[in-house]
Amino acid sequence: MTTWKEKWERDIEKPNPEILEKFQAKSQEFLTWMTYYRSALCEVETKFQILADECALLNDRNPINDIQTRLKSPQSITNKLQRKGLALTKENIENEVLDVAGVRVVCSFIDDIDRLAKAFLEQDDVRLVKKKDYIRHPKPNGYRSLHLIVETPIFLMHEKKMMKVEVQLRTIAMEFWASLEHQMRYKKDLSNELVESLSEHLFQCAEISSLLDTHMQTIRNKIDYETFLAEGEKLADE
Repeated sequence: MTTWKEKWERDIEKPNPEILEKFQAKSQEFLTWMTYYRSALCEVETKFQILADECALLNDRNPINDIQTRLKSPQSITNKLQRKGLALTKENIENEVLDVAGVRVVCSFIDDIDRLAKAFLEQDDVRLVKKKDYIRHPKPNGYRSLHLIVETPIFLMHEKKMMKVEVQLRTIAMEFWASLEHQMRYKKDLSNELVESLSEHLFQCAEISSLLDTHMQTIRNKIDYETFLAEGEKLADE
């Protein structure tokens, strides 16, 4: 399985020659800017790791199963700007490509997503720029995830910079479906009939995945409730 980091490194090693030439012409400027984005990734990843550690301490359970980070490749950045009819400039990247830096937080349960997102956005150095809730409003193909575009500061030697980061929060089931859907969607030389058929099957799988999340959440809620009652009875007996 190709990680975001491996994809980034692959695109750096084998870029489109024309895109490479554009980036080389402004190499120092873009290298500096990508360093800033990498720093912003570290800041956001650390914030979620601290939240996970606190939850584990207070609730004896870590709500985060995995945290992944990635930087968008030069080719992806350029392609996105070209689709918008924009030139490759630092200003256009900053204002129009809001997902250059990405953090994916994979949780065990749906309510973990809500609690973590709320705690994260309540931090006074995190500003919400845009929110898309594909969990309660899935995409037509069945994709589910909570997307947050946020702005957070990085602290340099002599200044502070506000950087944008995209945060995706999803359950393990959502991550499983999205990863396999992405792999199959980019298979080459498939007939239109097969693509349409597979899309229907993938949508059905997304519905099953959603049902699985709901059932697992219900089971955990019952366990939490029984644990709460048992602890209450124990305190009453003391």
